[in-house]
Amino acid sequence: MTDVAAVDAIEDELDKQDGEHGDDAPEAIPGPGVFTLPETGFTGADGIAEAVLGRIKVADEVVEKVAALAALEIAGVADLGGDLERAFETVRDRIGIGSKRANQGVRAQIINEQVIIDITIVIEYGYVVMEVATDVRANVARSVSHMLGMRVSEVNVTVDDVRLPGEGPADEAEEAGR
Repeated sequence: MTDVAAVDAIEDELDKQDGEHGDDAPEAIPGPGVFTLPETGFTGADGIAEAVLGRIKVADEVVEKVAALAALEIAGVADLGGDLERAFETVRDRIGIGSKRANQGVRAQIINEQVIIDITIVIEYGYVVMEVATDVRANVARSVSHMLGMRVSEVNVTVDDVRLPGEGPADEAEEAGR
């Protein structure tokens, strides 16, 4: 069930409960982006918690990290990033300057509370490329939407390479050093 369908089902159930219970029905749940204060000490004259106004800004890097972790959860994804990015990261790791970036191979843009994500992956040999890419797209959209409460309008997946059996990040470091 999609997130939208789940929300619609919950709203329908609440509407049914309102009709059955009349005035005893629970208070309506605030919509997305509206937060209420705790009831203790912060209630208005009528006993209802007042809505807090303000702005919440989520950096693109946060979306990129969540998307990267969601992509790596999928079986068949060996790594993230294109050839150049992976070579640069292995050289950096070899000479000891920093560590691998958590959002390598992921770019995100937030435009009008909608997210567009471009992700580059490496597939493990033996997996069906289209199935893995489809699973990555679905899991990235679901995770970003769930964790950040933002609408994901696009997830563009690029399969850059296939990791062969016995090949690993250490093998790439040797190739980068040549």
